[in-house]
Amino acid sequence: MNFKKLVAIEPLNLIASAEEELKRFAESVTTYSDVPASEREIVTRIGDADAVLLSYTSTLGKQILEQCPNLKYIGMCCSLYSPESANVDIHYAQTRNIVVTGIRDYGDEGVVEYVVSELIRCLHGFGNNPDGSPRKPWNDIPREITGLKVGVIGLGKSGGMIAQALQFFGAELSHFSRTRKPAMESQGVKYLPLKELLKENEVIISCLNKNTILLHDQEFQHLGNHKILFNTGLSPAWDAKPFAQWLTKDNLVYCDTIGALGGEEFLKFPNAVCMNVSSGRTSQAFDRLSEKVLTNITDYLKKQ
Repeated sequence: MNFKKLVAIEPLNLIASAEEELKRFAESVTTYSDVPASEREIVTRIGDADAVLLSYTSTLGKQILEQCPNLKYIGMCCSLYSPESANVDIHYAQTRNIVVTGIRDYGDEGVVEYVVSELIRCLHGFGNNPDGSPRKPWNDIPREITGLKVGVIGLGKSGGMIAQALQFFGAELSHFSRTRKPAMESQGVKYLPLKELLKENEVIISCLNKNTILLHDQEFQHLGNHKILFNTGLSPAWDAKPFAQWLTKDNLVYCDTIGALGGEEFLKFPNAVCMNVSSGRTSQAFDRLSEKVLTNITDYLKKQ
């Protein structure tokens, strides 16, 4: 059984062969090369389709889904970790028996390389600052990662990979997460309550799901000064006000995208390093993304 009409409402970042393969899943396939400008445009693009694909740049909320009565399947061509962090109203979709699928773990390798690369550049003073001036080593004298105290907040797939990579270089690792990770703890990545993790480590790496905020005013007080903070998530892991106050002091923050930083207003801080390029967007990530999206569609249709 195939779909009658499948619509990709925006660019999906699939490889060309995967885009072509979509045609075998539906009688009619329509793809768009730009992001819809409004909810009205999204509804128009979906029309009477029974299947829709989207990336992370558009949102399918209840108001949109209510106007698309034929929908049976929504394929998220982006990360899906929980209904609360998704850009689709999954709870409402379930009341309509609309199946929503997403993917995980397709761009983590690039994120790991980003963290390791920027941390090494910071410790050694390689390259230039965002304003073009020569960069100085973090502690005036070049340092290795060896012996560096690093705390990871959120030890999921990417957090675990980052921890293992830094442990290979000799860092002293600890972590905080909602659930204990016995396998990682057995490998020397000790668990610490969040307050202690922030106090004891020189480098903090946040690897949280989208829209998850754990760093409030009190947490920044525990974090203190002369610290390096990485955020690898899709959205800020902090409240804006205490974060801005923290940036006025002797600290550094690294984010690959403005979305992770929290907005362009934070670019004015000289100690906010943001390249505004998603580190997970690699050719290999697009291969993994494409394979998983096609597998989700195949598995759904087999059950029909």
